[in-house]
Order: sequence, then structure tokens, then C-alpha cells
Amino acid sequence: MTIKPLGLRDGRVKITDKVTIAGTLKPFRPGQRVVVKFFRNAEQLKTRVVKVRKGAGNYGSFKTSILTKMAGRYAGQATYFGQGGSDPVSEDSTRRKSWKVRFPSLRPSQCGKVIRAFRQALNDLAMVPSNNSCFDGKMERAVLAYRKLNGLGRSAAASPSVVRKIFNREGGYKVREPGLGDHMEASLSKQVLVFAKGKRPYAIFPIASGAPVTPTILGTYTVYRKDPGYNSLGMYNSTYFIRGYAIHGYKSVPNYPASHGCLRTFIADQPRIYDLTFIGQPIVTYGDARSLSPFDSLGYRGLDPARFDPPS
Repeated sequence: MTIKPLGLRDGRVKITDKVTIAGTLKPFRPGQRVVVKFFRNAEQLKTRVVKVRKGAGNYGSFKTSILTKMAGRYAGQATYFGQGGSDPVSEDSTRRKSWKVRFPSLRPSQCGKVIRAFRQALNDLAMVPSNNSCFDGKMERAVLAYRKLNGLGRSAAASPSVVRKIFNREGGYKVREPGLGDHMEASLSKQVLVFAKGKRPYAIFPIASGAPVTPTILGTYTVYRKDPGYNSLGMYNSTYFIRGYAIHGYKSVPNYPASHGCLRTFIADQPRIYDLTFIGQPIVTYGDARSLSPFDSLGYRGLDPARFDPPS
């Protein structure tokens, strides 16, 4: 008995693509079946019982497929347990045939099955992408939130390494205060706002917190007021948690602390954020944002300061 994985390129397959294990068995007998096992990182993933069909001459053939949904080293192996009676066929087993997964870079406006699977992976990490099959602005902001959370370059670039990490569900947020129930946590060092229920984060958004001269206040507070729409300062859908400190949408949300102390969000994200907040909801603000600037090692060194939005 022999098997061969089909659909590979240089021993690899693109994430979400299908790999087919095709095999032959000799001699063929009517009613034969083989067991095909799939493995990922040496752990058994799936088992299929596959019917053997009559092939050329005295050979039988069989095939079955699997989708590659995560990174790792995959393998397939087939086993035939033999056949007795007046026309016996001895049992046989193949060696494992393996392959790896390759991850593409993803770009804005790209659509298709990889984007759909990528969206699900982002959802599983609570990064709140859009619910369609294209890489739109909401997905870009979800990637930005992921990169900020994991100390990567502050951009929306979905590079192959970032795509691999997200498909593997790596780099999720660990809730600091699960005892607060349904609450928010704002990490100033990561520049993200997290909604969580107990230990489970369920929505994460990129933010811009207070500039070094007007830092965001630290501590545990409670939402006490919500103002819908725009105010005279251009703040959109404001949720206040102590004095004049609020979570609000704003026209400028740079990738560094830039506000007068509020937690700025993208205007396109703020309707969802506003709907998730409620009077009496706890919020924890923590972390040190002083080391974050437009000109640090995360990709902004050497750029003209005039290109960045000033604090407001």
C-alpha cells in the first residue's frame, strides 16, 4: 500500500487549502476499506474510514481530504487491516507523509476563504473584525489592536508572521480583574481597550490615551454618564468614568498617546463601544504609556512630527 499527499508546493500548503491523501492498495478485493489518520504536530487530528475502489490491473485506489486550518506539521498515514477467507490479503500500513503550512500576507480589500477564516480567528481572540469576507477598515483596526496588544509594530499590516500567530490563536489578552464581572480594562502601555466578562475578553479595540503632559488617570472607576452624538469638542458618543475623563470617538486616533487624558477610539468603532458600555460598569486603567512615542523603535523613527495629529 502507498499514499501520496496532493496539493502541495515544495512540501507546503497555504492555510485553508485542502490536502488530499491519495493511495493505492494491491491486490484489490471488493469491499476493502482502509483507515486514514491525519496528524498535526504528531497528535492525531482526524480518522477516516475510506472505501477502496477498483483501479487499473490488480490495484485498488482510495483518497480522502483535510483542510489545513492552523499552523504546524501535518501528516497522513493509511492502515489496511487485511482480509481473510478463501482469498486472503495481508494487512499493511504506510509511513506517515508530512507537510507544513504556509501563510500569506493579507491586504486591504482582499476577499475570499482565507479572509473568512482569518476573521473567525480574530473573533476567537476578541479583536472584533467585520462580519463579511473582505479585508475592510474594521478588520484593519482589529489587526492594529492585535499588534498593539502583542508589542508589534503599530500598524494594520497583516504580515505572514502575524497571520500565522492569529490563525494559531496566539497572543490573546489575559484579564487582570476577573472579579469585576462585566467590565472594561484599558492598558495604556498597549493602547487597547478591552471588554471582559470575568476571565473572558469579548471585545478589544485600539485607542489613544493621554499624552505625556496630560496622562490618563490610573485606577478603578465606574461609568457614571453617557452622552450620545458629538459635543462641542468633537468628542463622539462619550462614556464618562471619572470627572471629565471619557471614552469617546475622535477624528484623530494616532498610534501613540495623544489626548488630554481621555481614551480616544476610532469614530467607526465608537457606536459598538458605546452600546457595550453601561452606567455602573467598572473600568480599570493601568500601565505606563510614557515610553510610547511616534519616534520609537516600532516603526516611526525619522518621520516628520508635522505628519502626526497634535493632541487635542
